[in-house]
Amino acid sequence: MNDVTVTAADAFAAAFATSPDGVWAAPGRVNLIGEHTDYNDGFVLPFGIDKRATVAVAARDGDEIRISSRQRGLATVLLDEIGPGQVTGWAAYVAGPIWALEAEGVPRRGLDIFLDSDVAPGSGLSSSAALECAVAIAVAELGGADIDRARLALAAQRAEVEVVGMPCGVMDQMASMLARESHALFLDTRSLKAEHIPLPLTTAGRALMVIDTKAPHRHTDGFYAERQAACHRAAEVLGVAALRDVSLADVDASAEALGEVGHRRARHVVTENARVIEVIELLRAKRLDAIGPLMTASHESLRDDFEVTVPELDVAVEAALVAGAFGARMTGGGFGGSIIALVDADRAGEVFDTVRAAFARESFQEPQWFLAVPSQGAERLA
Repeated sequence: MNDVTVTAADAFAAAFATSPDGVWAAPGRVNLIGEHTDYNDGFVLPFGIDKRATVAVAARDGDEIRISSRQRGLATVLLDEIGPGQVTGWAAYVAGPIWALEAEGVPRRGLDIFLDSDVAPGSGLSSSAALECAVAIAVAELGGADIDRARLALAAQRAEVEVVGMPCGVMDQMASMLARESHALFLDTRSLKAEHIPLPLTTAGRALMVIDTKAPHRHTDGFYAERQAACHRAAEVLGVAALRDVSLADVDASAEALGEVGHRRARHVVTENARVIEVIELLRAKRLDAIGPLMTASHESLRDDFEVTVPELDVAVEAALVAGAFGARMTGGGFGGSIIALVDADRAGEVFDTVRAAFARESFQEPQWFLAVPSQGAERLA
């Protein structure tokens, strides 16, 4: 067993005075490009990172789930209280997948769960999906259910939408479940067709650095749901099932009917889908540096057309570009969180120093950074 596995098993034993039946983990994710396209049946290109949620789990007698979290403390959830609107707070991310997996033939049962995560909450790196996917794969395997990873991801998404109350698309959970080391995941969110695209960062002397701006990340304030509703209204105006089905010419031709805001929201989705396809073509051609301008164009579209950035994100992107990044953009749903920048691997520290100095001038909170290593998806560790 590796250090993470041993630590989780030991912490489980300390919390529950017994040994776990197993230890599982699922990664957070960084979205290279393809933002706010997943709930529009569009294209996304995320990858798993080497920060993840880890759960040690054991079945137990009784009618409750006991949860011990290194970050959050203790919680107990009764089995008959699991469901939409019945569990609140952080425990909903644990209880939700248990509820969702009933539809996949996994009955509720008493469980003891210890959880630990180094995916920073509110950073735009899908800490919630990492936890949901770690719990989902653990519960499914403990229940002896043969459920493929895509169905587990859909169950985890259903948990977040219906139990947690966050109207998210499927990208985060699919990335956490299906990610592969040294690859990005090209996902068609309509068909759920997935393809692993090589990310040759090391051989190219490049790195993807994530800078957590520490700006509060508030999807549940309603902003995310507003953007989703605006996209669905635009699709109705355009007479299509989803914005994935229209061209930029279609959107521009219907600008008056869409209204000024609706036109900009739809324009972002259509142009973002096109950028995802172009980035994939460049990666297949091994032209890694050339994706930088598309990353930056994505950020500008998210800032101007979709209006989901905040000053900290904009300043971080601008400073990273000034410092020599090939491209930079916000990653995640926006309204706070992190940016991702493609940089020369030997100059990542210099880029961060420039961002930190820019934050100091703006009296922003001190940011943090790490190099994002494309990593394996959800798996059993022991």
